[in-house]
Amino acid sequence: MVEFTTFYLRVLTSNLTKMIEEIFPTIYNKALDIISRREHSKKEVRDKLLKKFDDLSVIEDVIEKLIKNSLLNDSRYAEMYTRARKRKGFGPKRIGYELNSRGVSETLSSIAIEEEGGWLEAAENAFNKKFKDGISLDFKTKLKQKSFLQNRGFSFKEIDSIFS
Repeated sequence: MVEFTTFYLRVLTSNLTKMIEEIFPTIYNKALDIISRREHSKKEVRDKLLKKFDDLSVIEDVIEKLIKNSLLNDSRYAEMYTRARKRKGFGPKRIGYELNSRGVSETLSSIAIEEEGGWLEAAENAFNKKFKDGISLDFKTKLKQKSFLQNRGFSFKEIDSIFS
């Protein structure tokens, strides 16, 4: 009985190893396909792969290989994402929140936001794009303008610099 169990375990292990060896390239190629279009965070790649494949351990191995080969980098992703969202008129608070929700650590997101800089100018550009007539004299409209910038993720200091 012991010999049968040992034999069965060896066969099972061998078959499992073959399955992993066959699925790893498939998952790796899918991951390459995903990251070839734009930068992604580790969490985004993991989530997309989990939609297609069930084997979490192989997915983690694929992600580790991508990181080792410098194809996946959360720091690079944070810089790219910060730059792109700033161009679209979003502020540092909102961008930081979005990066955190995409699996980027607070440390990396705050470094990327700090290095990007120029947030007063970004707030001014977002304001001028939305409100072509400038600062309103009407109190209610002025509150709406301030609320717009706050919802875009700009700090009180940046908002105040526009209205003073």
